[in-house]
Amino acid sequence: MVKDKRPDRVAAGKARAHALTPKRRAEIARTAAETRWAGNLPIARYEGQFPLGGTPIACAVLQNGTRIITQSTFMLALGRSRTPKAGTGVLSTVDELPFFLQAEVLKPFISSDLVQSTTPIFYRTKSGGRAVGYDARLLPLVAEVYLRFRDQQLKDNGEIPTRYGRMIAAADILIRSLANVGIIALVDEATGFQRDRATDALATILEAFIAKELRPWVRTFPQEFYEQLFRLRGLEFPKDTVKRPQYFGHLTNDIVYRRLAPYVLNELRKATPRRPDGRLKDALFQRLTDDIGHPKLRELLVSEITIMKLSDAYGDFIEKLDRVHPRYDETLPLPLSMPIVEDDSGKGL
Repeated sequence: MVKDKRPDRVAAGKARAHALTPKRRAEIARTAAETRWAGNLPIARYEGQFPLGGTPIACAVLQNGTRIITQSTFMLALGRSRTPKAGTGVLSTVDELPFFLQAEVLKPFISSDLVQSTTPIFYRTKSGGRAVGYDARLLPLVAEVYLRFRDQQLKDNGEIPTRYGRMIAAADILIRSLANVGIIALVDEATGFQRDRATDALATILEAFIAKELRPWVRTFPQEFYEQLFRLRGLEFPKDTVKRPQYFGHLTNDIVYRRLAPYVLNELRKATPRRPDGRLKDALFQRLTDDIGHPKLRELLVSEITIMKLSDAYGDFIEKLDRVHPRYDETLPLPLSMPIVEDDSGKGL
């Protein structure tokens, strides 16, 4: 539903909200939130964290490309408590203002356009959990409100109210940090370095995952992994032999190595010699490093076996797996020209 942006309607909405009792406001807001949770929520396709002004900012990108900053880190970035007080959290949006802008002293510095952009965004995390956040572009706009309030207080009274000191200091740090990030981004784009940053980062990742020397063969894939894979493929698990269908190598490449780290599968193939018949001479996991690559593989396998157990069929498993461990070659596009060579032998292990 598109909100009415006319100032008179916005003002009327605020007046109605202020006329309600705190209990009634909480009831209305709670009902609205429950309705949102019950709807078809967008899903976070990417999730991550970045430092800003000394504060780790948790963020996500939804399916429609909307950049989200989670509610808790949005508050921390503004010098507020991670958890809003009872009745002042995301549910108290009946007056169309979130908790971090509800102070009366801030109202003169809040434009109607800003009011329209402060709607909380309810979404599902990659793991399927419920989350609330705000459009990332809102963060500097809210910080500006605090700084305009600061400037007016200094002009009128020569000092800032003590209770707002921490939030104003956080807003100042935030704006300065964003300005620093902005100028770096401009320089990177102008010089072309922006295109190479991903390449440099990928080289570091591959160096951490791919070992210089071949590791001894040690059983790495638990039998339970194959028992579940046989079940999901509708096959009877052979109790007296380790022989597996040839195409299981391709399945393993897809559900394991392509989800381990960016382009690791390609590098493992390049580092592993082949026999005269084209088959890989060694198992791919023998080329993983002891300190990072191998532990990450084991960690991934434990998680995937759990997802397998929760799945009724292979398609169901892949759907869940894509949400928890998406393929890196689909979710992290990088400006590299690495040929993808298919292994027809089926020996992807």
